[in-house]
Amino acid sequence: MRRRVAPYFLLGPGAAWLLLFFVIPLYYLAKLSLNAGVFGSYEFSWHWENYSDALQLYDTQFVRSFVYAGLATLFALLLAYPLAYTIAFKAGRWRNVFLFAVVAPFFTTYLIRTLAWETILSDQSPVVSVLDFLGLAPEGHVLATGGAVVAGLTYNFLPFMVLPIYASLERIDARLIEAGKDLYASATQTFLRVTLPLSAPGVVAGTLLTFIPASGDYVNAQFLGSASNQMIGNVIQSLYLKQSDYPAAAALSFVLMAAILVLVLIYIRFAGSEALMGEEAV
Repeated sequence: MRRRVAPYFLLGPGAAWLLLFFVIPLYYLAKLSLNAGVFGSYEFSWHWENYSDALQLYDTQFVRSFVYAGLATLFALLLAYPLAYTIAFKAGRWRNVFLFAVVAPFFTTYLIRTLAWETILSDQSPVVSVLDFLGLAPEGHVLATGGAVVAGLTYNFLPFMVLPIYASLERIDARLIEAGKDLYASATQTFLRVTLPLSAPGVVAGTLLTFIPASGDYVNAQFLGSASNQMIGNVIQSLYLKQSDYPAAAALSFVLMAAILVLVLIYIRFAGSEALMGEEAV
């Protein structure tokens, strides 16, 4: 009897937490998204037009959000994998120092880190001067552009890409890499056929942990972008806090969640499941 009850007893606190702080608020948010009315006088009336209006009025912001999040995820992956590889295999006694450097940004708030990038990318910044010299900053201006928003997203979510990849690389048995070299495989072949496949679960986890929050982010676009660089998170924030159009904001939130869920399921179907199966096989 105890063995039967124990799993449910251990599951109980987490399930209660999710029910109280996720399922119940989600229910009320769904109910709110089907309200109709103006200026705070809302009434539940199965108003599905909120969803169609969300797709028609803000399709540009939806596309821009996924484009920015996708670019940030790609750049984070290109930066994170070499860094994680170096920490896992080359850092030696400096490994903990590098890991601390990766997580050190979390010692400051998300907002402060973004405001710091606003200073870094200002027109008077030495960084912008160098970019202008290299021809990467048209007219010496970077701030309030899409590139600045993507840069901010990449920086803020980079640790979420580095740590899962490092965890996968760190678990790889060094004897497998040595076996590849013993079979006369070059360093490149060993990496492509041994190291990269075995680290695929970390890549999958890192891309999901980066892309999902980046898609709904609004802080970077608010401080590093302009009116023409607003993401769907900025629209939802504006509808909630400035225009008080709660049903439209709730509908947009659900459309965003549904779109992200579809993209994640497609990604896991073609990448995640195979990666996890590869890890289990090893």
